[in-house]
Amino acid sequence: MERKMLGLKLTDKISCKEIRNKTQVSDIAQYIAKQKWKWAGHVARPQDNRWTLRVTEWQPRNGKRSRGRHARRWRDDIVRTMGNTWTREAKDKEEWRRGAEGLILQWMDGA
Repeated sequence: MERKMLGLKLTDKISCKEIRNKTQVSDIAQYIAKQKWKWAGHVARPQDNRWTLRVTEWQPRNGKRSRGRHARRWRDDIVRTMGNTWTREAKDKEEWRRGAEGLILQWMDGA
């Protein structure tokens, strides 16, 4: 789409990064990952037993598992990147924000 906006063809041999710099269009996947990261920090910080944290940590324990690959849960990406202690690490708001940029890129590569 961005190539079309600039009137370029694939045969012009211009990299995607150069095109992205010219169009100033932000990567939607990176934006979504950043918003999810911010929400995860927000969910992990409250001290009381709010429903957002309870739902995030909830694990179903009923009967047999269904066949095939398990459905990915919202927190699975965060746990894969930060480990099971992500809720403790998110308590420090400034540290969570500082670590976000590099980890979002790492997170997107693993998705």
